Amino acid sequence: MKKVIVSVTNDLFSDQRVDKVCNSLTSMGFDVVLVGRCYHSSPTLAPRRYKTERMHLLFKKGAKFYAEYNIRLFFYLLFHPCDVIVSNDLDTLLPSFLASKMKHKGLVYDSHEYFCGVPEIIGRPFVQNTWRAIERFCFPKLEDVITVNQSIADIYDKEYPHRKNPVNVIRNIPTKEKPAITETRSSLGMPEDKKVLLLQGAGINVDRGSEELVSAMKWVDGAVLFIVGSGDAVPRLKQMVADEKLEEKVRFVHRQPFAKLFNYTYWADIGFSLDKDTNINYRYSLPNKIFDYIKAGTPVIASNLPEIAKVISGSEVGIIIENHQPETIAAAINQLITDEELLNRLKEDTKAAAEKYCWENEETVLKKIYSRFK
Repeated sequence: MKKVIVSVTNDLFSDQRVDKVCNSLTSMGFDVVLVGRCYHSSPTLAPRRYKTERMHLLFKKGAKFYAEYNIRLFFYLLFHPCDVIVSNDLDTLLPSFLASKMKHKGLVYDSHEYFCGVPEIIGRPFVQNTWRAIERFCFPKLEDVITVNQSIADIYDKEYPHRKNPVNVIRNIPTKEKPAITETRSSLGMPEDKKVLLLQGAGINVDRGSEELVSAMKWVDGAVLFIVGSGDAVPRLKQMVADEKLEEKVRFVHRQPFAKLFNYTYWADIGFSLDKDTNINYRYSLPNKIFDYIKAGTPVIASNLPEIAKVISGSEVGIIIENHQPETIAAAINQLITDEELLNRLKEDTKAAAEKYCWENEETVLKKIYSRFK
């Protein structure tokens, strides 16, 4: 049985895309090991169909963390037998690339975003140039590259035109199978007499519209916003709620395992994806939560970004807002919570969209790429 080692820099707990890829590879007959990191606060992982390993590191963030993790990952890959190495995102690419060359093994690079355009490194020339140098060293020599939408694929193909193969697109879309609905609105603390609004995700960060969404709740009655997940904007959001006395309208829930999170998504009336066009990475983002909302039958209010608008407008499963003014967001919310006919029509349209946007359709590209390693 051919062995695949997959690497990420997160703690494996809530990375749905990597979990789907590992499950698909397992179904194809590969022996899969997923390698990541472990925080002191990392929850215990539920049993999976494939093996997992999480490294305890001395450094938690910044340059020292990336240096330590990359060195540790390089030696792990060097001394553990495998047939294929899978690097997820640029922060695992260099050790994966070097180990694959030294061992003469296959390498697949799965870029979940346009890494050199993430807001965390914009405005930090040394950091951005370091990552760019790593990308320029490795990328032209890569045979198999995957990314999450066509816009990002086009950017890579334009920047690296002399590669042998074009970049493949596999979107981060959930499987058709729905987790069991084991909760009720009541057990989740959701009101029965008000509409439930939901912002979910592991990346509730600055410039993703969450601050404006919280401010918009000042002009919304008859609804409660649940923010479920984690991110660097959450402390600020909690302070905003306290300062503006919105405790009755906004509630926070720590990040949840996917099966439990799906219960929140299922019982919500409206979901949000409000990334701003502040950098190239956000401009061409296509968050997996959009497809989670669609799968759960939850209409979406989303920002007017190319890949997002293509899905929302094309399938008529939500409303696209033209700007991020809190008043604009509030107007979209009030339109949906007061127009039951419109809300129900959008909800009905999610059924057809869920059949179209499913991992089983995306998986055909993945199977084609990995079949040559068998």
